Amino acid sequence: MLTKTPKQAEGPFYPDKLPLDTDNDLILINDSLTPGIGEVTHFSGSVKTPAGSPVGNAVVEIWQADTDGNYIHSKSRGGGEKDNNFQGYGRFLTGATGEYYFRCLKPTPYTRRAPHIHVAVSVKGKRVLTTQCYDSSYEGNKDDFLLNRAPAELRDLLIVDFQPLAGSETGELAARFDIVIGLTPQG
Repeated sequence: MLTKTPKQAEGPFYPDKLPLDTDNDLILINDSLTPGIGEVTHFSGSVKTPAGSPVGNAVVEIWQADTDGNYIHSKSRGGGEKDNNFQGYGRFLTGATGEYYFRCLKPTPYTRRAPHIHVAVSVKGKRVLTTQCYDSSYEGNKDDFLLNRAPAELRDLLIVDFQPLAGSETGELAARFDIVIGLTPQG
């Protein structure tokens, strides 16, 4: 049996108005040629049950702040001007293998928070998990109040490595966050 991914708070900045573009590429909005500012990351993983079965037709959503700590939420007040070229939110429907993929930014720290990406999984229209994943290289993870709410023996399930993407000539990164869910709402 696989250990279920720990729940984490949704946070106050889940988009209060979804952007027109909600695809899995958060770097470019619609047909724009100007990308969001930051380290491009290929963020992927799989969604499985505790028995290890892949979960197809699951909707995986991510949302994150731009490099200045701004979310696409009307009350978000980051440390600088909002990056209008960064989508900030995306979703992906898993296939039969349970795999998902996003192109996003390596998260950066902002006021009182370690770098993180918010992740939610829905099955048959019901949210079954809301969590966050964190950058393993960030020294301040030990001080993040939300990460520290997870039981100590489960925290490593929320921490991922952001590694150089093999063959990338532009310094892109790759991070893998595998998710194990129960199939009941927030189960």
